[in-house]
Amino acid sequence: MNNVAGIDVSKGKSMVSVLRPFGEVVAKPFSVGHTGSELKELADYLKSLDGETRVVMEHTGRYYEPVARFLHDEGVFVSAVNPKLIKDYGNNTLRKVKTDKADSRKIARYGIDNWAELRQHTPMDTIRMQLKTLNRQQSLYSKTKTMMKNNLIALLDQTYPGVNALFDSPVREDGSQKWVDFATTFWHVDCVRNMSLTAFAERYRKWCKRHGYNFSQSKAVEVHAGAQDLIAMLPRDALTKTMVRQAIDALNAVSASLERLKAEMQALAAQLPEYPVVMTMHGVGDSLGPQLMAELGDVTRFTHRNAITAFAGVDPGADQSGTHEAKSTRVSKSGPPELRRALFLVMDCLLKTQPQDDPVYRFMDKKRAEGKPYLVYMTAGANKFLRIYYGRVKEYLAQLENS
Repeated sequence: MNNVAGIDVSKGKSMVSVLRPFGEVVAKPFSVGHTGSELKELADYLKSLDGETRVVMEHTGRYYEPVARFLHDEGVFVSAVNPKLIKDYGNNTLRKVKTDKADSRKIARYGIDNWAELRQHTPMDTIRMQLKTLNRQQSLYSKTKTMMKNNLIALLDQTYPGVNALFDSPVREDGSQKWVDFATTFWHVDCVRNMSLTAFAERYRKWCKRHGYNFSQSKAVEVHAGAQDLIAMLPRDALTKTMVRQAIDALNAVSASLERLKAEMQALAAQLPEYPVVMTMHGVGDSLGPQLMAELGDVTRFTHRNAITAFAGVDPGADQSGTHEAKSTRVSKSGPPELRRALFLVMDCLLKTQPQDDPVYRFMDKKRAEGKPYLVYMTAGANKFLRIYYGRVKEYLAQLENS
């Protein structure tokens, strides 16, 4: 006798329905709070039912993870299902019903009809959960940094147009950049052109020494000459200086936080068993490697290569009916966008570095030579990369287990 508990998870509480085959109701929908005592009571109830009991929930957002982890630790079979599968299941009515109770019943019915295909959810260990959380924080801070950088450039365009393009020095380990440091001191074009070339060159030399940058006399001449004909829209006064300094401080703060997050992700990722093999793959560096491991998690939970490409949302769809069969279809994009972004950055790195011994690069280069659109060969490359990633990591983990 099979029992399926469909759980619709939300923030702070979940709605639970328990069904058996042929629509037999074991328990009408009831609410459970996300506290240790209430989840323990739920686990004890589910284990007391006659027959085998499985819990099915959607792996959406972050709210399901503590519930899945708790029930798993209590010895309950838990299956976390892609929410798109639940959404597309049983849409055979014209009446649209969207409530927590209805959703929990729908999830339970899905579990009954797909009993044999339910895969047991293995909660991520602490390192994987922390790594994934850090990656989401990094994504947020990256977007914030871009916003802060664009804001600063827009402001400086009114005080010192083009100052952000004066230097091409790389970003330092602490997240600082030369043009930002330069604008902190020379925040207005008049800070440069109101001095003689000799005076500016000497001040610029001292500034470079103080901040640890290389001094170039020719660069000093170039900067001083370029400032002569610039037009500033805002005056060189205390209010303008305050606005610029505040914008710089905000950018520097988020840049420093972002670099710390990257360092913490690197340290965490290095503790994962698949770290050595992932970091040897072309296109994967100190930044993208931890991002991929954070979003893909434990690859052993995927039963085959198609499962991991479907999870990432880089698998081609199907469009066939009768005599019609589409020659090309859009990818599903059903997985986490953070993962697809990381994959596309890996593909971009491969296209720039052009490693001739890498099968993914050769595959993309072939598609590009055939005249395929950008998104087509990038997505196809991401698909192939994931298949190779899956094979190499799974083989490596199997070797570790057998050694």
